[in-house]
Amino acid sequence: MKTFLSSHLKSLLAFFCLTLGMVAAAQELTVRHLGDGSAMIQVNSQKKYLIIPVEEAMPDVQVSMIVSTREVKNFTVRLAVNKVDYFVPVDISAYRGQQVSLKFAVNHQGFRNSGIPLLNTEAIKQLSLSDTFDAANREPFRPVYHFTPAYGWMNDPNGLVYKDGEYHLFYQYNPYGSRWGNMTWGHAVSTDLNHWQHLPLAIEADALGAVFSGSAVVDVNNTAGFGAGAIVAIYTSASDAQMQSIAYSTDNGRTFHKYEGNPVLMADVKDFRDPKVFWHEATRRWIMALAVGQELRIYSSPNLKEWTHESTFGQDQGAHGGVWECPDLFELPVEGTKETRWVLLVNINPGGPFGGSATQYFVGQFDGHRFVNDSPALTKWMDWGKDHYATVTWSNVPANRRLALAWMSNWQYANDVPTMQFRSANSVPRELSLFRIGKGKETYLKSAPVKELLALRGAAVSHGSFAVKGSREIPQLLPQNDGTYEMLFTVKQTKKGTFTLRLLNGQGEEVCLKVDMQAHTLTMDRGKSGQTDFSKDFAVPTVTQTEAGDLQLRLFVDKSSIEVFGNDGRFVMTNLVFPSSPYNRVVMEAEGATVQVKNFSVYNIKF
Repeated sequence: MKTFLSSHLKSLLAFFCLTLGMVAAAQELTVRHLGDGSAMIQVNSQKKYLIIPVEEAMPDVQVSMIVSTREVKNFTVRLAVNKVDYFVPVDISAYRGQQVSLKFAVNHQGFRNSGIPLLNTEAIKQLSLSDTFDAANREPFRPVYHFTPAYGWMNDPNGLVYKDGEYHLFYQYNPYGSRWGNMTWGHAVSTDLNHWQHLPLAIEADALGAVFSGSAVVDVNNTAGFGAGAIVAIYTSASDAQMQSIAYSTDNGRTFHKYEGNPVLMADVKDFRDPKVFWHEATRRWIMALAVGQELRIYSSPNLKEWTHESTFGQDQGAHGGVWECPDLFELPVEGTKETRWVLLVNINPGGPFGGSATQYFVGQFDGHRFVNDSPALTKWMDWGKDHYATVTWSNVPANRRLALAWMSNWQYANDVPTMQFRSANSVPRELSLFRIGKGKETYLKSAPVKELLALRGAAVSHGSFAVKGSREIPQLLPQNDGTYEMLFTVKQTKKGTFTLRLLNGQGEEVCLKVDMQAHTLTMDRGKSGQTDFSKDFAVPTVTQTEAGDLQLRLFVDKSSIEVFGNDGRFVMTNLVFPSSPYNRVVMEAEGATVQVKNFSVYNIKF
């Protein structure tokens, strides 16, 4: 009986394989089951994409893409077994007229445990070929005016550079799923910092490893020999070791060519990554700031290819709760003076003030060799929310503007937030400057929304000026509210008491902002903001110091995030939220004093 059943099952499987192979062949796909538990998909097609179904709960499957016996691409994907969460495209257009084979190594325990043969999975049933890929938004939490990838995972901004009227945004990208992996440089450009055009992948993995974070410069003087005005990207090649590589573009970033002499910088260190490179005019050479464990190393080069170690910074200074990442080093004027100071951004994970990842900074002096911190005993944070990380700035921006961008998430829960077609957005772009405050005139970093955001404002809905004694409600912020708006108002502070603003929706969800006028603090509590149960670390109140006097608050709300700018960016707080419907009602409360609120306005965002 056992022999008969076994033979019968084999016959059924053979029939199924033959039938599937015939159907797939009609679609220019041939599916073959390999004896080691793997599968081979052979494609003979003029179509642009192979469309792969994904199920996020499944383990990563290694995929080797082979053309004429040569492996041209290697990546991982979470093949759909029980259901399809979403689809991802594999671009095969470069190999039209050739046989493309994709080997799926599916001998993973997760597949064996599923009890479903590969050939009977949803991935194989719904595998297809197409000339287009539908990236239309299917996510209620996708922001409108914050940059997101069309699909897939995104984290650190990379290679921010301005050239010939375009702001280039490269970014850490997984084009084959919405969780971290397959690190590649995605690419988008904008002429106004608001509207972004998605471009093809810029730099992909090679034999040296995945493409981790880095920077880009315009080599005006052709120091590297790739051509005057070439955009040169400097990035980390990451495999068993981390090393620095370069690639160049002579067509305004549309195509990059990797330098044959890569890597250009190596070291016997585990964490050795995220190069930020800039031209230092005083010493007439390139400077690289590199994150190495829990310190920063500074290197110099005449040509972007040969690097000399200059100095090391970081011991006993700043936060050291986790590894340092994504550094940046630049000079800024100090408001109200003729002085300048150098600012060193250092992102850290973990070790942020409220857990997980955050951006710290140092203010000091740099002579082309060493950075010296003005305040070694102080730890300064650029943003006091939980969702502002990997902050870096654009190079080559006109009018000496220093513009910054951050990844709007936290490594404690970035892979688990309740989106699926895509994961993660960037902050709004911010313009940086320095100001001084306090008895010792300590220097701090101001981070203000860029002026270009004003172009997105629709007509203002003004709720006027009024006094809050006890409680006051605005029952409707906007007549039509899709969860994307800007709010602006000023609180005239008293010497004591508190002022609380609650943003609410019809489901009883709320975000609470509380100003303590005696302690000079602002607290944001998102514990009841909507979906929070995906991480125990998410619903943690965040707090920042404010100032005495009038307190202007400017809020940017966009589907799943709230960025609060106080007094034009003298303090900032960025947090994600996932409400069931838009917050469209405000309740204000005053305790211990009557509080004057001035010019309470809300702007629809035109996009």
